Amino acid sequence: MKARSSNHYDVIIIGAGAAGLMCAATAGYRGRRVLVLDHANKPGKKILMSGGGRCNFTNLNSTPANFLSDNPHFCISALRRYTPQAFLELVERHGIEHEEKAAGQLFCKDSAKDIVNMLLTECEWAGAGIRMKTSVNNITQGSEGYQVNTSSGTLTCESLVVACGGLSIPTMGATGFGYDLARQFGLRVLPTRAGLVPFTLHPELKQQLAPLSGVSCPVDAACNNQHFRDPMLVTHRGLSGPSMLQVSSFWQPGDSLIINLLPGRNIREELASLRKQKPQSTVAQYLAWHLPKRFAQAFNELYGWRGPLQSYKNSDIEQIADTLGQWTVKPAGTEGYRTAEVTLGGVDTRQLSSKTMATLEHPSLYFIGEVVDVTGHLGGHNFQWAWASGVAAGQHV
Repeated sequence: MKARSSNHYDVIIIGAGAAGLMCAATAGYRGRRVLVLDHANKPGKKILMSGGGRCNFTNLNSTPANFLSDNPHFCISALRRYTPQAFLELVERHGIEHEEKAAGQLFCKDSAKDIVNMLLTECEWAGAGIRMKTSVNNITQGSEGYQVNTSSGTLTCESLVVACGGLSIPTMGATGFGYDLARQFGLRVLPTRAGLVPFTLHPELKQQLAPLSGVSCPVDAACNNQHFRDPMLVTHRGLSGPSMLQVSSFWQPGDSLIINLLPGRNIREELASLRKQKPQSTVAQYLAWHLPKRFAQAFNELYGWRGPLQSYKNSDIEQIADTLGQWTVKPAGTEGYRTAEVTLGGVDTRQLSSKTMATLEHPSLYFIGEVVDVTGHLGGHNFQWAWASGVAAGQHV
């Protein structure tokens, strides 16, 4: 029996991000000889910058309903088998202090580095190797597996895992390499676009809202039958904040956003009641009671609501209530992949096994994480998909 070359591995994983590292540790613990390759200078770059540098590493309330996909049932299997609680147990085993911010959203108390170090420690314990600053030039499939030609030589492996993410945040090294590989092996790649991304505005509205840059207020934002009740942040480019990022994944060019600036309030009734009880009150005063001062002032100026409420007819009150409860904004576009947290679309999951993440046509070729057409809502769900899909593949490669 001929000896195996030192350049031969049971599993090669392309991409040292969340999904790739999770897969490497899982496979390594099964006794597989694993190597992770990445062209970046250090592993887990997107992990390090996530959650404002504190990494929103999972969401305790994550369910398949928190994910977008052209094939929505695909993600159910992996997510059910590796739960947020399972990842939380791993975090706690490593003694990482964490806190729950919004409902279910777990962040590191100190730094996202804790999560990267935990994954690297797990890979080390599992015997999985990691090689950074290594570009993959091309890959060919032979009778015994795959030949991976890299900037540091030629490697071979039985199983190949593609975990190199999507197109979001190219400054972190994101490329479309995973999609190119999928196409090379005959897989369909669904159209990609930026998700969880701020909106840009047309010049006129942008100029009108310019004085509000940096102001945040809680809103209910809706688009295409989806709505999110979260803060909205006005920026010098347009609209951001959790509500805008969430709704951006459902927005298409040309669509309008419907924004309720006073969610949970019956604006019409409150204004009518105020007009009756304090006829000298103004719309500006009403807004100042419920919205940040700068926002209330600028919004009142924008629509020219002047004079006491007693001078307003019922139809005027109705119109003001509609404007505040259904402020309609038609974005110019989004900031694109430059600032997008995720990439929507990707490898069509109908060509993958939901149990193992292997391609049905090439059972030793796997796709995991963001490169696949599964995209989570904001708030730790995308990391949960990375962990779950990484473990699913790691158990079978």
